[in-house]
Amino acid sequence: MQWRRRHCCTHTAKLLYLLSLLGLLVFLVHQVWLPRLTGMPWWRSHPVVYGGGGLHAIKAKLNTSSQQSMWRFVIVPRPTLRADANSSHEKDGVASPQADPRFGNNVATNTSQSEEGDLSSTITHGPFPYIINEPDKCVESRPVPFLVMLIATEARKVEARNAIRQTWGNESVALALGFIRLFMLGKNEGELGLLQQRMLEAESQRHHDIIQQDFLDSYKNLTIKTLMGLNWVAMHCPRASYVMKTDSDMFVNTEYLIYKLLRPEQKPKKNYFTGNNMRGFAPNRNKNSKWYMPPELYPSEKYPTFCSGTGYVFSGDLARKIYRASLSIRHLHLEDVYVGICLAKLRIEPTPPPNEFLFNHWRVSYSSCKYSHLITSHGFHPNELLKYWHHLQSTKRSACINTFKDRVGRAHSKRMNGRRQA
Repeated sequence: MQWRRRHCCTHTAKLLYLLSLLGLLVFLVHQVWLPRLTGMPWWRSHPVVYGGGGLHAIKAKLNTSSQQSMWRFVIVPRPTLRADANSSHEKDGVASPQADPRFGNNVATNTSQSEEGDLSSTITHGPFPYIINEPDKCVESRPVPFLVMLIATEARKVEARNAIRQTWGNESVALALGFIRLFMLGKNEGELGLLQQRMLEAESQRHHDIIQQDFLDSYKNLTIKTLMGLNWVAMHCPRASYVMKTDSDMFVNTEYLIYKLLRPEQKPKKNYFTGNNMRGFAPNRNKNSKWYMPPELYPSEKYPTFCSGTGYVFSGDLARKIYRASLSIRHLHLEDVYVGICLAKLRIEPTPPPNEFLFNHWRVSYSSCKYSHLITSHGFHPNELLKYWHHLQSTKRSACINTFKDRVGRAHSKRMNGRRQA
C-alpha cells in the first residue's frame, strides 16, 4: 500500500513539474522574447493623437472606405528656397514656403506626371548646398551597398557618434555585403556654432561619415535633415538595396535587421517601407504640445499611415521617389508624418513588420534574449550603448537558452523550498 502511495505521489510530482515547465514556457514567450513597453502607454509618448475607437475600429473603417478618402492632405508647389531661407521665417529655424495651403487634394489628382517621368528627371542637391559631403563613399564601396544607414544627429553629440561607430554603426558588421554609415547634420549659429563647425570638419576628415547642409539644425527642421539624406542616396548611391533612417540615441540590432528582416540572399524588394507602423492617428491639436499640428498646416482629421521616425527601413528605389514627391508637398515639422504623406502621394502603404515588437520607439528593458530578437530600442546614453552592445555580442548565441535555464532553475528552487517548509 505504501509503495502504491509513493508511486502515485511520484507521478503527481512529475505531472506538476511538466505543467510548471509549460507555464514557464508560455510566460517566457510573452515576457522574455517579446519586448514590452515600460512606463506609460506607448501611444501617449508619440507626437500624434491616437484616433478614437481603438485600433480595431480604425481597421474596420479602413476596410469599409476607400484609401483616398483617408489620405486627404495638403499639397502645394514648393518654391525654391535660398540657402539662408530658414533663418528668415521663425526664430527656431523652421523653413516653410509662403504659399497658402490648399486642402482637399487627394493622392490621385496630385500626380501630374507619370512615375517614370518623375524618376527620369535630374536630382540636384536641393535648396540648401552641402557644407560637408561624401559624394564618393558609395562609389568606393565594393560591392554596391546593401544597406545605407542614415543617422540624424547634432554637432554636440560627439560621444553618441563615437559609440555608434564602435557598435551597431560599425561598417564591419556587414563588410562583405556593403554597409555605409552616414551622420546627418545642419549647421548652428553664433560663436559656439563656429567652434562646433571646426570640430565637425575635423571629425569628418577623420571618419568620412558626415553629411551636412546649410540649414539651421533645429527640431523643426528634422524634415529637411531627412530629405537631405534621401537626396544623398538618390544622387550618390541610387543602387543601394536598402536604406534605414534612425537617430543617434537609438540601439539598432544591425545584424538582425540585415540577416533576419532584409535577407541578402533574396532579391531586393521594391517600393518597400517598414518600421513601427502608425495607422489611424490624428494630428495633435494641443497648442502647448511639442508636437502641435496647426489646422492651417494640416486640416485633415487623420494622418496617412506612417512609421515612427526613430527607425524605419525602405528599399533603395524609394529614396528618389520620396524626395521627388516632397518637391510638391509643403514641409511639415513632424518628419515621420511628412514622409508618410509623401508615401501616400506615391500610393505606397508601409508594410507592417513581421513582428510588431521589432521596431520600438520606446525604451525596452534590456536582456540579451530580448535584444537579440528586436531591431530598435529608444533612449540610450553612449555609455549604455557600449555596455549593452558588447554584452549582446558575447551572449547572443545562447542568450535565450541561458535565460530559460535560469528561470526554470529559480522556479524549481522555489518549489523545493515550499515543499521543505510544508
